[in-house]
Amino acid sequence: MSTYRILSIDGGGIRGLIPAIVLQRLSATPGLEQLIPRIDLLAGTSTGGLLALALAHGLDLARIRQTYIDKGPRIFDDSWLDDVLDLGKLRGADYSITNLKRETKALFGDTTLGRLRQRVLITAFDLDNEDPRRRTWKPKLFHNFPGPDHDRAMLARDVALYTSAAPTYFPSVDGHIDGGVFAANPAMCALAQSQDRRYDPTPSLDEVVLLSLGTGTSLNYIKGAVHNWGYVQWLKPLVSIMLDGTAGIADYQCRQLLADRYHRLAPVFPRGMSIPMDGVDRIPYMVDYAESLDLTATIAWLKAVW
Repeated sequence: MSTYRILSIDGGGIRGLIPAIVLQRLSATPGLEQLIPRIDLLAGTSTGGLLALALAHGLDLARIRQTYIDKGPRIFDDSWLDDVLDLGKLRGADYSITNLKRETKALFGDTTLGRLRQRVLITAFDLDNEDPRRRTWKPKLFHNFPGPDHDRAMLARDVALYTSAAPTYFPSVDGHIDGGVFAANPAMCALAQSQDRRYDPTPSLDEVVLLSLGTGTSLNYIKGAVHNWGYVQWLKPLVSIMLDGTAGIADYQCRQLLADRYHRLAPVFPRGMSIPMDGVDRIPYMVDYAESLDLTATIAWLKAVW
């Protein structure tokens, strides 16, 4: 029996620094030096999509890590003038897409999905399919599998922008927004893609092993039994509720289907520590946090199953 290896990485904005450092540590572990090259499918949402594309492009983990540290504050740079024009964040996205566009071009140049070294599955959401017979919005999964319905001609830098266009944080790009609206954790999407018989190879389910990486979870809750809220009250917590909810259900589904051939590393921040997707002021904390995470169970699983 052959083994089909999937790495899935959640969304989370600047918190993508955490799985970048985790992967760097895992790849430096004796016996796991070929962790990344042996992956058959790299799946990602939002910042996880950026990571998946960068890894499939063959970029060094040290460079990816430093990009978060050096460029993150520039990407999430909100001027006072922009806040004034946006009426204090009530109208318009928090951040311009310009700096993120510059960095994705620096990372990927004119590389297409078809020229990447490894297979990828990147989530986004298409706001308008422009189909005159049934015009609607829909989830979009960009992939580079040879065969029907592929996206191999798409520029990696464009797909990176589509998957990263988180509502309220960035404007939409070419009619696409962040895939986190339906798959903050893309593990189940990746598992389903592996079973699509239109593409070769199509492993049997018992040949699939899946490593799922979170970007750090804050211990959030809403106190009380009844909340008679409207748009204004729900707007602030709703994005976090949506992301945490979809991540949790994907974890449940993969665990039920794959059992011990599935492993998820989803670190939880200490009580009182909350890191938003644009929390660039917490970069030093995230570096220390990711460097000190206990990876014992993950390393043991990788050596036994991967």
